[in-house]
Amino acid sequence: MKSIRKACPLTEVLREGARKMLALAIEAEVEEFISQYHTLKDEGGRRAIVRNGYLPERDILTGLGSIPVEVPRVRDRRKEVSQPVQFTSSILPKYLRKTKSMEELIPWLYLKGVSTNDFPEALQALLGTDAPGLSPQTVCRLKSKWQEEYNTWRRRDLSGKHYIYWWVDGVYLNTPIKERTCVLLIIGATAEGEKELLALEDGYRESEQSWIEILLDLKARGLEKGPSCAVGDGAMGFWKALIQVYGKTRPQRCWMHKTGNVLDKMPKGKRRKLKATCMRSGWQKLKRKLKKLLISLLINIRLNILKQLNVW
Repeated sequence: MKSIRKACPLTEVLREGARKMLALAIEAEVEEFISQYHTLKDEGGRRAIVRNGYLPERDILTGLGSIPVEVPRVRDRRKEVSQPVQFTSSILPKYLRKTKSMEELIPWLYLKGVSTNDFPEALQALLGTDAPGLSPQTVCRLKSKWQEEYNTWRRRDLSGKHYIYWWVDGVYLNTPIKERTCVLLIIGATAEGEKELLALEDGYRESEQSWIEILLDLKARGLEKGPSCAVGDGAMGFWKALIQVYGKTRPQRCWMHKTGNVLDKMPKGKRRKLKATCMRSGWQKLKRKLKKLLISLLINIRLNILKQLNVW
């Protein structure tokens, strides 16, 4: 199997999401700027303040890596003015090349839910305490755009896709609502070693019904064959759903979850040493299985050689 080129598919998704979010925010900002001058006309009676392409693309170094961005240009078509109207992005200053506090953006967006009231705080985490916030109307437009992109992604065709492994889990997010939101996700690995984010849906805890709906949706979009192996924790909802939809997939309990469950019952002072013991025990068990397979393979090879030489 080829080496996995993408170290973490979630990191790639977050980086791409950050790029799109930044581009959409700047687009919304320039549209709002131009709308302020919609009544201003030039000598020919046309709108004086209009868009005029983009500035050269530049990379912004963030906590998620380098993100390419383009800032729109605005043109003042009036000829006889001493001070033409100029647009300067407050979100992305002209000479900004890196953001020191970009790492705080994604946690803020998730924990605060990108609500209209909390968005200024998220921007302050991105650009510093002096960063101005976007208007509630602009935030609502951005959220609608993000929802459209997510809906397009979750309806994509999966015909012809096949995954060797699945990693599944339910992630609980801290949100302002009383009951914690559970996000159900599936990451798939292809035969070429590529990891892909396969599903990302909200669900009621990690219930069997929620997982059945996700798996049936994958099958309806063309994923006829399930993976050879699915790895997950001990929550029974997924395993019950898996049997009903992709019955031939072999289940495997996640070692990390097993280790965490064991350590949770142990005194805190002994957890570090016990964790190393648990992990070492798991690897030793795997090594014993591989050793048996290797010995069996070598015996079969030797027998085949002897048969070809008419010695056996």
